[in-house]
Amino acid sequence: MNTLGRFIEKLRASVEEQTFVKITLSRGRGESGLRNVYGRIVELKAGTMMSFTLRYANRDVTRNEVLADAPSAIEKWLTNDFEEAHLFTTAGDWKLRAEHGGEWKMKVARPTFSAALATSHDRPKVRAIANAQFLVKLGVTAADGTARPGMADKLRQVERFVEILGHLTDGCALRDAKSVRVCDMGAGKGYLTFATHEFFRARGVAAEVTGIEQRVELVEQVNRIATDLKLEGLVFSPGVIGAFALPEKLDVLIALHACDTATDDALAAGVRVGARLIVVAPCCHKEVRREFSPPEILRGVLKHGILAERQAELLTDGIRALALEAAGYDTSVFEFISNEHTGKNVMIAATLRQSKRDVAPVLAELHALMDFFGLRSQRLVELLGM
Repeated sequence: MNTLGRFIEKLRASVEEQTFVKITLSRGRGESGLRNVYGRIVELKAGTMMSFTLRYANRDVTRNEVLADAPSAIEKWLTNDFEEAHLFTTAGDWKLRAEHGGEWKMKVARPTFSAALATSHDRPKVRAIANAQFLVKLGVTAADGTARPGMADKLRQVERFVEILGHLTDGCALRDAKSVRVCDMGAGKGYLTFATHEFFRARGVAAEVTGIEQRVELVEQVNRIATDLKLEGLVFSPGVIGAFALPEKLDVLIALHACDTATDDALAAGVRVGARLIVVAPCCHKEVRREFSPPEILRGVLKHGILAERQAELLTDGIRALALEAAGYDTSVFEFISNEHTGKNVMIAATLRQSKRDVAPVLAELHALMDFFGLRSQRLVELLGM
């Protein structure tokens, strides 16, 4: 059996064993106009189905398949339309990718999700922000919900973030929470802060959401919008990541595209207050790029600037993930949004572990990694006293 066939068998087995969470197809070949396909299991009047969202440039199309036929549909898409697939199950994650020459490669990773997603067809997801008034006020959409010129990628980013937030919330202790306290560090114009507040409000959760932004003029602007829309529990405060005093009890900490070590400051702040869910999308990995010294075996490769830059990004986020695991979190690193929309497309999500475990092996792995690359320090490791 070839690699594609083995991937389809993993998919089929996950459906039969009820470990399936979702599947994403990406890197479209272009002929069909399809950009992505997203699949999840839903309960409909006709029975249990796999619901596919087919994403084109200007529209989304929903298509439902009986579970037995879904693997064949996915195999056909991979054969004809896509070069990459990511299967999420509670047993493990499998990533399939077509290399040069058309050969398929498959990699396995630890599971991103510990529980299957809700299968209710009406479960709020991206729908939670459809036609939301804050999007109009922020200039993202027109009154009819369509993206304004130049804002389609921003709308897609907000929708994707809400989708991810739904998956992460369903997979951790916040799933049945009646109230949450959230901080968005480095909120900027507040796109995701408003979206987070609306996401929890749509679920019937009392949300106290604070957006932290150092530019006072932006804070005043978005506070006016929140007041105009009568969004109870949403407020923006002036402050700098790393210096802002977080509340002692925090459920969710968000920091998207905080530059360089500001991401580490946000992560450390979340760990200190025991945030139950931490979600960051790093940006500008300058610290490690300046400090790391490639081992001899890699110097011939990393003498090229672009490869050294990518290695620094991988190393930085790998260290962050290990540090979070050593701090008592279950951590996953995944693609936030397709890099055709933004190059800042890596997301790190960490959920507070419910039971204690021996972290000595993780710390040993962390320090061995730093030693291998000649790193004497890294901001998050220092802040957490590791």
